[in-house]
Amino acid sequence: MRRSETKATVLAVCAMGIVVLVSNIAVEYQLGDWLTWGAFTYPVAFLVTDVTNRLLGSAPARRVVYAGFAVGVVLSLSLADVRIALASGTAFLMAQLLDVAIFDRLRRATWWKAPLVSSLAGSAVDTTLFFSLAFAGTDVPWITLAIGDYGAKLAMALVLLGPFRAIVAAAGRSNGDRRHGTAG
Repeated sequence: MRRSETKATVLAVCAMGIVVLVSNIAVEYQLGDWLTWGAFTYPVAFLVTDVTNRLLGSAPARRVVYAGFAVGVVLSLSLADVRIALASGTAFLMAQLLDVAIFDRLRRATWWKAPLVSSLAGSAVDTTLFFSLAFAGTDVPWITLAIGDYGAKLAMALVLLGPFRAIVAAAGRSNGDRRHGTAG
């Protein structure tokens, strides 16, 4: 791996660990009966994965997922509820690996298709696994929270297309490689 790729991978792993930690804390705070703050922070994990996948490829993206999983779980076990940390780790790993696979299959499609479709599919898996593992059998209204959170994740997937496009274009320009900027 080139030095610039190593630096980008380390940056992505750090970003992923922070996103997972913040999301595991934020999910404990509800916005009414339909939503948690985690619905607004967690989709950034898909942004990190998708940018890594676009710029470096699927193998480095999977490495970022595995390392982000480890960092996120360790940090979350220290700072968030244990059940939430374990549910998050399981859901994160399955959802992010699905995201990488779908993105990779759609990478040659229109610039927005791979990040949008992979994020929507990954979010569905993440939401289903996380809320059922973290809150089933508790008095938390987890089904309504899951529905509300998935709706917010859908909206965030659309909003994050702009930053995805801008980051990929900026990285392509800084590397002198225009195909990153146009292929998105």
